[in-house]
Amino acid sequence: MSDFDPGRRRFLGHLGLLGVGALGAGSLLSACASSASGPSGKAAGAVTLQSNLSSPQAKTAMEQLIADFNKLGKGTATLNTIASETFRTQLPTYLTSANPPDLYTWYAGSVANDYASKGLLLDVSDVWQDLGDYPAALRTLSTDSGGKQVFVPMNNYWWGFFYRKSNFAKWGVQEPKTWADFVALCQTLQGKGIPPIGIGLGDTPWVASAWFDYLDIRINGAPFHRELLAGKQRFDDPKVKAVFTRWAEVLPFFDPKGKAYPFQEATTALLGGKTGMFLIGTFFADAAPKDALGDIDFFRFPVIDPSVPLAEEAPTDGFFASAKSANPAATKALLRYFASVEAQETYIKSSSGIVLPANPKAKAADTPLVAKGKAMLGEAKELTQFFNRDSSDALQPTADTALTKFIDKPDQIDAILREWQTSADKVFKG
Repeated sequence: MSDFDPGRRRFLGHLGLLGVGALGAGSLLSACASSASGPSGKAAGAVTLQSNLSSPQAKTAMEQLIADFNKLGKGTATLNTIASETFRTQLPTYLTSANPPDLYTWYAGSVANDYASKGLLLDVSDVWQDLGDYPAALRTLSTDSGGKQVFVPMNNYWWGFFYRKSNFAKWGVQEPKTWADFVALCQTLQGKGIPPIGIGLGDTPWVASAWFDYLDIRINGAPFHRELLAGKQRFDDPKVKAVFTRWAEVLPFFDPKGKAYPFQEATTALLGGKTGMFLIGTFFADAAPKDALGDIDFFRFPVIDPSVPLAEEAPTDGFFASAKSANPAATKALLRYFASVEAQETYIKSSSGIVLPANPKAKAADTPLVAKGKAMLGEAKELTQFFNRDSSDALQPTADTALTKFIDKPDQIDAILREWQTSADKVFKG
């Protein structure tokens, strides 16, 4: 469950665009309650989990968890897996429908708090009474503005520039440490005929938000970034223009095909050596062949201003429940199971394993890649979530529009930022 992606969100992994992407809202809502008995369409007493974890490995891992829970005798659950981009756009409809699914995979932080402020999420504070081992930071992240816990974390993960070690060795290049090193690396790869930077914006434009997030926290710092996403700073501020000015320096190194295809294909291009590196979350590995995982490595987004405290994107994924759940007791029983050491270790073993469990007693995968990711997050002075997670699902489309327009027309930064601020005002002011 690492990226929910994305977006943050997960694409390759948890944001796959396979399956029911063509279904409309009505069809999706009908599919939500897919077991068949009782007037609601749900099996009597069953908890319905709506999941966006649609990559093969992640989906298999969730199916295993549901099967294991159903064997415990503490309740019955059914799993509905929805293509993640469809899930994201339909989530408000799910939550406000007359017969909503009981439980959802999604994000902690601002997104959950926004739904909680509308009275749409179940108070799960009593579940947290059993989670005394969880870090205080995760409890805070899972708490709404009224002081109630509304979210149960499953794991978190990190973002970085991923690459294949064998390809870097073949090309005779090494990980960069500074922005100047990074630009030089891009120039070297381009000179070898390799598009240096992969990107996948087709159907998943939110992937571009990772670039905006990282450039902003590297140039202006995490506090400014959070204030910007909360409407306390302006997108047409000169500080934000500085982000785009720096970004424009490396736009010539982006894979030109990446604007057209979704990031599953961007991952395929990376693994096939058709691009050099890809700024993405670890969830991308859920769509990678298992035998390729040992050849995957990453480096942190390069430092631009050493005086700016180091921050990293570390989205936290897990679950929240509908306030209108017909089975609140059974829903909480399933949440307690998902929070357990057993469940989180099962998920890690069944999926790609490149995630960090939320339960501090659960073991992460014993691989150099995971150890490196954990160490990187441990070195950070601050952690951010991802654009929509630190703002709202309502603000994300404004970023999608502005950032994809910038990638197409980098000479129109001023106009793009003015338009972005206008769009953001409509979100913040209702």
